[in-house]
Amino acid sequence: MTGAKRKKKSALWGKVHAPHCEDVKQWWRRRLPILEWAPQYSLKENLLPDTVSGLMLAVQQVTQGLSFAILSSVHPVFGLYGSLFPAIIYAIFGMGRHVATGTFALTSLISANAVERLVPQSSRNLTTQSNSSVLGLSDFELQRIGVAAAVSFLGGVIQVAMFVLQLGSATFLVTEPVISAMTTGAATHVVTSQVKYLLGIKMPYISGPLGFFYIYAYVFENIKSVQLEALLLSLLSIVVLVLVKELNEQFKRKIKVVLPVDLVLIIAASFACYCTNMENTYGLEVVGHIPKGIPPPRAPPMNILNAVLTEAFGVALVGYVASLALAQGSAKKFKYSVDDNQEFLAHGLSNVIPSFFFCIPSAAAMGRTAGLYSTGAKTQVACLISCICVLIVIYAVGPLLYWLPMCVLASIIVVGLKGMLIQFRDLKKYWNVDKIDWGIWISTYIFTICFAANVGLLFGVVCTIAIVIGRFPRAKTLSITNMKEMEVKVKTEMQDNTENWPPSKRTNVKVFPGSLMTGSNVRSLSVTPRRMETLQQVKIISINNPLVFLNAKKFNTDLMKIILKEDESSQPLDDVSKCEQNTLLSPLSNGNCNEEASQPCPGEKCSLVLDCNGLTFFDYTGVSTLVELYLDCKSRGIDMFLANCTASLIKAMTYCGDLDTERPIFFDSVPAAISIIQANKNLSKASDHSEV
Repeated sequence: MTGAKRKKKSALWGKVHAPHCEDVKQWWRRRLPILEWAPQYSLKENLLPDTVSGLMLAVQQVTQGLSFAILSSVHPVFGLYGSLFPAIIYAIFGMGRHVATGTFALTSLISANAVERLVPQSSRNLTTQSNSSVLGLSDFELQRIGVAAAVSFLGGVIQVAMFVLQLGSATFLVTEPVISAMTTGAATHVVTSQVKYLLGIKMPYISGPLGFFYIYAYVFENIKSVQLEALLLSLLSIVVLVLVKELNEQFKRKIKVVLPVDLVLIIAASFACYCTNMENTYGLEVVGHIPKGIPPPRAPPMNILNAVLTEAFGVALVGYVASLALAQGSAKKFKYSVDDNQEFLAHGLSNVIPSFFFCIPSAAAMGRTAGLYSTGAKTQVACLISCICVLIVIYAVGPLLYWLPMCVLASIIVVGLKGMLIQFRDLKKYWNVDKIDWGIWISTYIFTICFAANVGLLFGVVCTIAIVIGRFPRAKTLSITNMKEMEVKVKTEMQDNTENWPPSKRTNVKVFPGSLMTGSNVRSLSVTPRRMETLQQVKIISINNPLVFLNAKKFNTDLMKIILKEDESSQPLDDVSKCEQNTLLSPLSNGNCNEEASQPCPGEKCSLVLDCNGLTFFDYTGVSTLVELYLDCKSRGIDMFLANCTASLIKAMTYCGDLDTERPIFFDSVPAAISIIQANKNLSKASDHSEV
């Protein structure tokens, strides 16, 4: 008997744990998103726009690769490698179809701290100046890229570990104001680091707490040593870049291909510097020798991993947060989904694998991603095409960039950060929506410029959590009123607003408590006129909780489930507790739980009323969620109205989103909203009869 039982158990265990072919395929598709979209790729529709976008992206990849390599305190050629390998890895594992991965200003700035600390500039004369084993580069340059590659490797390992631990779901703690302030502060740091090249000043590397202020103090103390030629060339480059890019943006609908001003400027500046011999005549600093080809892979130095742990965590967190924001933005814009955990894996591998090919830390860049938007890219094929162009530059064009002035590269970096720097305009938005978010933005920015991007990010997250924890206990939630009392109350109010309606047009209201969000109590009402000829579905949801970044995503998901769920006949319920379990807002006839629900007429418009009486406070994320819900309902043909809104909520939603101004959507009470819905329906029916 015992043996038979064991065989039976083992058979059951085998059935439970036997992997199915379909499950394996599904797992591989989740982990390799390229298997999902590549078989469905349309050459006729997508190849041409992806090719154009890829060529334009390659220009940015090359120029920013050279620039951010210098920002990372390594030889410029390693920036070209960093523009090639991470983009290939992300195209295979990443879910963002319009995300351009490669060298990134913030991660380059963080890795530069480790490079300058472990291999300072003063050690250049102590190392051998030539080494033919790796592209003829000096041991000093190899030691520096070794440190940067170690930061990339360890940062990628941390990101992969976060993927294994499924920490992608914790990214809701990083709110939009924190990301905006952190990236703006880091961009300010990057601009400050390029001042020495823009002015042509020889200055030591300055970092650490308050290093931002020490740099400007040093510049003002040595203002007489500014190189006039470098300053004029920098100003001219910045003016040309800004002017042409603004013209490209202004006339992008009229011209099919925008002018690659970065490439034109590099070619023109290199040619002018070569013809006038600016390096020797004026002492202008140039890029110098760029070796041809890609060296064989080499593992980063593992003996210094413990020394770069702080920078690796900064690269992992800052790079991922900035990249995820771009991926989610592209997914929202082009209507597809992005898995937060899969992005951890994609960016982790985009740092780990390229670290064996002498690459600096990588992430998605705002400017390049915006470039893919504007040029009409469809898939990651655009990034793969740009990689082909970068490969051509590495093997053919690279040595021709010897005469490129460093001040021109610095100008390209500064102008490329325009998208981050103009986020100062967000301050007005946060002030009008939620002044606490405005305060978080200011404090996060100050911490970022005083210390570092990772410190500012950590402060912003902790500050946001502390404020929300402090606000939640003071929140007043509406008590769940007895269903019969609420039914009588709503019926009485409705009678006051509909006393002039014919008996066949009057509305019965049924109220049943339900749970919409975790930790929140939500009352839901369903309204249906009695007779089939005037049947119309009205869903009423009463929110009893604050709407902030902690619950905004869950609120959006659950509400959309209710909106999209097909109407079903309600089951017989014996008491109020059974009604509480019914989370489907299906119309109920005659206000009784135990009667069958009437089915809406085909083609009948559904209306949604949000009772915001219990919405005691909100933040920018919560308001954005409400605006997004309104626009989504509008696109689906669902009329959405808000009742019992405070003046601050109305002002915030009006300021934050493009709401419909032709008809009112805010009402003093739920009955007032329902009366307008019925009046609009009667008006539309009257117009239909008049047409007939």
